Amino acid sequence: MALNDTSGFLPEERQWFGEFLDQGFVETFRYLHPNDKEVFSWWSYRDRARATNRGWRIDHICVSEDLKGRVKRAEVMGQVMGSDHCPVLLELAEK
Repeated sequence: MALNDTSGFLPEERQWFGEFLDQGFVETFRYLHPNDKEVFSWWSYRDRARATNRGWRIDHICVSEDLKGRVKRAEVMGQVMGSDHCPVLLELAEK
C-alpha cells in the first residue's frame, strides 16, 4: 500500500484501530454512512489538499456496542475552516 510508511497510516496503527473496534466499539460515522468514502477530517496544508479534497479521515468518535442504538447523527464538518482538521460531531438519542 502506498502509505505504509506514513505516520497516521502505518500498518501497526491500522491494526491497533482494528483491534480497538474488535473490543466492542463502533466508529459512529462509518456506522451511519457506510458508503461515504470521500469524506475526510484532515488535509495536508501542502498541495491544496483541502481544496481538492485529498485528505484522510483520522478523527473518529467511537462508542460501545451498547450505545450504538442511540447514535442519532454522526457528521464530519468539512466546511468548518481554521485548521488542517475539521470538527467531528456525534449526537446521541436520549434513553
